[in-house]
Amino acid sequence: RVLQVPPRAEELSELYRELSQHPGLSTACLGPDLTTQYGGKYCSLYTEWSQRDLARAENIKFCRQYLIFHDGASIVYSGPAGTCSEIKDELLSRESPSGTLKAVLRKVPGKKEKEKQFLEVWDQNRKVKSIDLTALDKHGSVYDDDQFGCLAWSHSETHLLYVAEKKRPKAESFFQSKAPELGTSDEDTGHPKKEDAPVKVGCPHLGSAGGWLWGCGADQPVPQGEQFVYHEDWGETLSTRSVPVLCVLDIEGNSISVLEGIPEHLSPGQAFWSPEDTGVVFVGWWHDPFRLGLRHCTNRRSALFYVDLTGGRCELLSEDTRAVWSPRLSPDSCRIVYLENNVLGPHQQCSRLRMYDWYTKHTTTVLEAVPRQARGAFPGIYCGALPGMCWAADSRRILLDTAQRSQQVREWEVTPASLTPSSPDSPQGSWSVLTIDRDLLVARFSTPSCPPMLKVAVLPATGREAQTQWICLQDAPPVPGISWGIRTLQPLPEQEHPQYGGLDFDAILMRPSEGPTVQKPPLVVMPHGGPHSVFTAGWMLYPAALCRVGFAVLLVNYRGSLGFGQDSVASLPGNVGTQDVHDVQLCVERVLQEETLDASRVALVGGSHGGFLACHLIGQFPDTYRACVVRNPVVNIASMVATTDIPDWCLTETGLPFKPDALPDPAQLTEMLHKSPIRYVDRVRAPVLLMLGEDDRRVPPKQGVEYYRALKARGVLTRLLWYPGNNHALAGVEAEADGFMNMALWLLKHLQC
Repeated sequence: RVLQVPPRAEELSELYRELSQHPGLSTACLGPDLTTQYGGKYCSLYTEWSQRDLARAENIKFCRQYLIFHDGASIVYSGPAGTCSEIKDELLSRESPSGTLKAVLRKVPGKKEKEKQFLEVWDQNRKVKSIDLTALDKHGSVYDDDQFGCLAWSHSETHLLYVAEKKRPKAESFFQSKAPELGTSDEDTGHPKKEDAPVKVGCPHLGSAGGWLWGCGADQPVPQGEQFVYHEDWGETLSTRSVPVLCVLDIEGNSISVLEGIPEHLSPGQAFWSPEDTGVVFVGWWHDPFRLGLRHCTNRRSALFYVDLTGGRCELLSEDTRAVWSPRLSPDSCRIVYLENNVLGPHQQCSRLRMYDWYTKHTTTVLEAVPRQARGAFPGIYCGALPGMCWAADSRRILLDTAQRSQQVREWEVTPASLTPSSPDSPQGSWSVLTIDRDLLVARFSTPSCPPMLKVAVLPATGREAQTQWICLQDAPPVPGISWGIRTLQPLPEQEHPQYGGLDFDAILMRPSEGPTVQKPPLVVMPHGGPHSVFTAGWMLYPAALCRVGFAVLLVNYRGSLGFGQDSVASLPGNVGTQDVHDVQLCVERVLQEETLDASRVALVGGSHGGFLACHLIGQFPDTYRACVVRNPVVNIASMVATTDIPDWCLTETGLPFKPDALPDPAQLTEMLHKSPIRYVDRVRAPVLLMLGEDDRRVPPKQGVEYYRALKARGVLTRLLWYPGNNHALAGVEAEADGFMNMALWLLKHLQC
């Protein structure tokens, strides 16, 4: 569809509706191998997708299954098995190791009370267990997030492990009226006081004695005057997570137990059963002296622990002065790999890959952080988590995906002695490894002009990685009218970092390839947030939609972005507001010189630190930009430090040390203000549209309100959109759709398109 110039609101909404219907692929799970009557092997592939439903104003989940016929070396045939169907009210699900059982955590709306949570066990064609966790009242809500949450089968398939909020006694007022007690007490009747008995864990290796997991214990006296006590939480998107506990369901005994023995200064999560079900391995995060925001912060002090179910002993498996996450047990149950960062410093870094040998108790470093990313060489590891199943069948190779400059590269195969890319001639774009099981590899691939596709392959033998043959199971036709490319830039000599010289950076340029503006389109500049994140050449709804409207879109990966080596990450703290701003401005000027773009119609769009940069740029370079749209921007670091869930970010990125017991002194607050875009507000002329999430814990909305008032006081045209029920990402379906419409109309109006 070719839009009118300028497009009407009805056309914009129809365009957004069309593009937002492209689903995202989130989960893949391979079933067990089955044998046909002719001796051939096949298995099922279960996938979960998400899609925006604008009519219902919600993200819906649906599943689709596929069949894969293979001979162990290649895929013979593959295709869908039936149509897709919506998944309702499932919070977590996990198949058992044999593939014959499936566990589901489900929310069920209550009639007169809050919603309930049920833990279900399904056999091949029926539900065999449905346990009302809310009614049992052993703990609070079960965690379904990817930070702490898990749903892990024991190897014997008799127990399920999960994480929930610790049960909190109901508090009463000092003036609570008490009803007179009827009948007699336990003391009067002589009966012993009721206690929760320990729950026996009948794991085969423990023999008839079994092991013991203690439950919540007897009801404790109701505390008075504590109903308004403040309880810390883990910040942005984790505001209902305070004190996690590890819980076990005994499937045969229909009993729930809360695992004891976890040190009180730790918050456990990402747990799984140890080899032979002797205990539980988990990541423990320190929460003393207070909790800091954890979402997207892979620098929080944490370690790998093992708690023995037979004796309750808790053992440290990794160093306790690092930040670790994402542990994965090998198929032979001999090794655990996990990711590791330094504590504090940048929230996202180039990570180390570590491996713990279960039987020798030795830990080795498989991959160190990479200081500089050489062209074509391994860039280092920059990922939020390893795939849930990342080991090859030989238990010697690991597959993962990571940012490599402005692309997301796939399946780097890692052994203790070598590291090779499995497909060095991959097409440009963004690859994500979803799972690998029995050397069947499932991945997602997309580009800026092509929504996600589902691909499968058989992992070749070691040394033959370049021979990987990919089969597309679910295609997604490219969106017409979008062309794109990646360009590399070198900073000007006077803008080189004194310690980390010679760094370069990238930008992805998308531009319309059809329509009235194809010859000389206006330019929308989008720096990413973080600041230590990255734009990879994958599918992104907003840039694709803007390009279809008729804008060229410039996605800038300034120095400090991930995927360019740890030196690039380390170069930015202490230089925010200058180095990153100069990189974006240099990129804009180069693109305007080298491409046929309309230099008189340039605008900025950015969120979080991208909004920080956009506000800097319209103040430092007011002659370049005609309009600006910012989403939850950082505008004043000095006023943010006392209200955000990540006060360490404010000091670290300013170049100052963070200490939990230290208050910023006047000189430090002055430095924060000096690096903030509010400093340049007197020079702003471009009209500014602000979009703020009411529930943002990361960059509290008062930041945007502060900028709004400053602009209004100076006569700058500004508009503020306030989104209740939305946090930092502004990812609610209604807010996201409304945000696009207002953004596009604002840009069209003020760029005079």
